[in-house]
Amino acid sequence: MQIVIIGSGNVAYHMAKAFTLKGIPLAQVFGRNEKELNKISEELNIPYSTDHLEKADLYVICVSDNSLEEVSKIITEKNCLVAHTSGSLPKEVLSGDYRKASFYPLQTFSKSKELEYEKIPFFVEAENEEDQKILLDLASQVSDKVMESSHEKRKYIHLTAVFACNFVNHLFSRAKEISDSQEIPFDYFLPLIDETVQKIYKIEPKQAQTGPAVRNDVRILQLHEQLLKDESLEIYKTMNHSIQKMYEL
Repeated sequence: MQIVIIGSGNVAYHMAKAFTLKGIPLAQVFGRNEKELNKISEELNIPYSTDHLEKADLYVICVSDNSLEEVSKIITEKNCLVAHTSGSLPKEVLSGDYRKASFYPLQTFSKSKELEYEKIPFFVEAENEEDQKILLDLASQVSDKVMESSHEKRKYIHLTAVFACNFVNHLFSRAKEISDSQEIPFDYFLPLIDETVQKIYKIEPKQAQTGPAVRNDVRILQLHEQLLKDESLEIYKTMNHSIQKMYEL
């Protein structure tokens, strides 16, 4: 099966690398950013182009949600399968006379960070059973965690990921601002962060909650509020309110 990856960003790089490491040949990586495409090509030994899209059986489009519909129009093959990697958009956003699908890897991607691809969950949706099987088989060559998912369910998967990843990372950034303001090395907090994450492998997150809000320690909550201002204060109040509401305090 001829496979082409379209895109040159983080997701495109990691999809190309995951396929290559698992022995899945790629006919081409295609995109606009020649500098990044050349890096992918040299590292993974995959042909690339910015102006000639190879004919393929499967195109995997790894671009931003805002660009997805427009990029999908460049594929003119009718007897092919096209899958996007978006977590929030339906397969119908693909604009072309071909078979449409979704091939969503649930992970945060950075080119500088090595990943264990077999641990990345993949969620697959296609227009028919045959294409569904093709994509499920492909994902299963990469990952140990593969399942079918409708767009409706995938919207909630993506929403959960935003809470579990994007919001948590933003809180790390806010926490580092506080530690930096007092010249406290942020890496001193990494063991605490590691333990917090490791704990939810064995305990339900709700059961693992600690801190002044769940204890309803009003004195500490008020003290902390006096130390904060602007957005961080609002985040602190909102988070504590949410914790106390969950535990009906």
